[in-house]
Amino acid sequence: MQENSTEKIIENKGFQFADKSVRNDKETFSAEPVGYFKDAWRRFKKNKASLVATIIIGSLILFAVLAPIFSPYTVAYQDDYYKFRTPKNPVFSRMGWDFWDGCSKKTLPEHTFYYYLAMGEETNRTPIKRNEYEKISTDKGEYYSFRLDGYEEIGCVFLSLTNAEYERLQRYQDKTLTQVLYPTTDPALRPDEKINPKLSTDANYWYEYKWITGRDENGATIKQKVLAPVFDENGDFKNIYAKYSGKDSYFSSMRTEGEIPLYDYAIPNQTGVEVRVNYYEYYRYYHLEVLKDGIEEPIFLFGTTQAGKDVFTCLGSGARLSFFLAFTVSLVNMLIGGIYGAFEGYYGGGIDLAMERVSDILNAVPFMIVITLLKMHLGETSQLLVLFIAFFLTGWISMAKRTRMQFYRFKNREYALAARTLGASNTRIMVKHIFPNAIGTIITGSVLSIPATIFSESSLSYLGIINLNTGNMTSVGTLLSNAQPYLTTYPYMILFPAGFICLLMLSFNLFGNGLRDAFNPSLRGVE
Repeated sequence: MQENSTEKIIENKGFQFADKSVRNDKETFSAEPVGYFKDAWRRFKKNKASLVATIIIGSLILFAVLAPIFSPYTVAYQDDYYKFRTPKNPVFSRMGWDFWDGCSKKTLPEHTFYYYLAMGEETNRTPIKRNEYEKISTDKGEYYSFRLDGYEEIGCVFLSLTNAEYERLQRYQDKTLTQVLYPTTDPALRPDEKINPKLSTDANYWYEYKWITGRDENGATIKQKVLAPVFDENGDFKNIYAKYSGKDSYFSSMRTEGEIPLYDYAIPNQTGVEVRVNYYEYYRYYHLEVLKDGIEEPIFLFGTTQAGKDVFTCLGSGARLSFFLAFTVSLVNMLIGGIYGAFEGYYGGGIDLAMERVSDILNAVPFMIVITLLKMHLGETSQLLVLFIAFFLTGWISMAKRTRMQFYRFKNREYALAARTLGASNTRIMVKHIFPNAIGTIITGSVLSIPATIFSESSLSYLGIINLNTGNMTSVGTLLSNAQPYLTTYPYMILFPAGFICLLMLSFNLFGNGLRDAFNPSLRGVE
């Protein structure tokens, strides 16, 4: 019965009985030898989560390396006119998408809407995207809903230029046929500084104002100009440009032919002239012709900060600093801790006891006290150097304990005893026989210390304990700290740095788990 069952199985599966009378002693087992690291890689790539985490980590490192290189901006760059600009992707913007286009949805009262509408009428650079808007009538008045371009809403500004700078700007206009200078308004016709200082310095009030009755701070009835423009019989804004003053000065006007009134394009002042320019076009002129820094137009991929800094460049530079610090600290701690722990574990006895007490004493000192003492005694030293010394003073201890445990585990194995019996030196046994068996645990521990270092550095910067925001240097923690007050109004400022930290921590944890399972399969699934 058993034989019939076996024969059926063999027949169904296509097996054949071997001929015992035929021997194949000449056939040898031919298989490719697998090294330690190759075998670890085979196990690692079976873990899909770790592979995805590896790709994410590689992408973050590439971003940190390449972003500051290819960005035309620097960490030190800032522009007060372009503070709090929303993220703008040039591809999406040119395609007309209402996403990542530097615009924001606004529903504003009538007089504010006309402010932006009039801005576009004059310069032909409208801050109202595609000039599309929706009128909404409510009990409180007329409102308009539209997408406001944050890069065009600045409109015109007043600038003080020297005579040479003014001439250079005019030559640029003639060469490129781009209008940058616009007729300036008579200071006497500008809004009263006593009533509203902000309006008196705003160069976008180029049209006539309505007079309304209002009340001042003391409750007294006064008449004041408001932002609602006045239309003429043709439906155009009533212009209040000051006509040509008649002064015989090249800088006082740009003459026109015929009987058309001449307007002042510059008003002489103590340093040269005061002019009125469209800031978007002036920004392009200044960077292309004066600074020649490769910036063709104001586009900030991740938006700008409260100081007008480019978030994309700052985040890339901060990430690069974090990676550099973390990799350096991890490498140094692995070398020092590996050597220290190897001596402890291999020799044991009194040497181990003495060395362990030293590491215990250092490990008992709180990290915050170490940072504080270093800042007190190295006050004039670079904050980055202070941070590196603080991480190094205590960071190698965990690596030393991990290495010590591995050497205690392997030093009495048969291969170590055999090498000692054959006359191998202690150094050879440690380097050639024990260390290769402990390398998996050491590498895993070193890799997992990288995100811990980055998170600690970001936390210290966020709390203001360490200031890395100096010159052309910044940190992710500093970006998070500066963005915290604007979490509800400008969430993009904290979104990108926080997303970087979250992706980094999650990816390194998954990557570390994959390394642990690859180098030491017996610990698979152990947290």
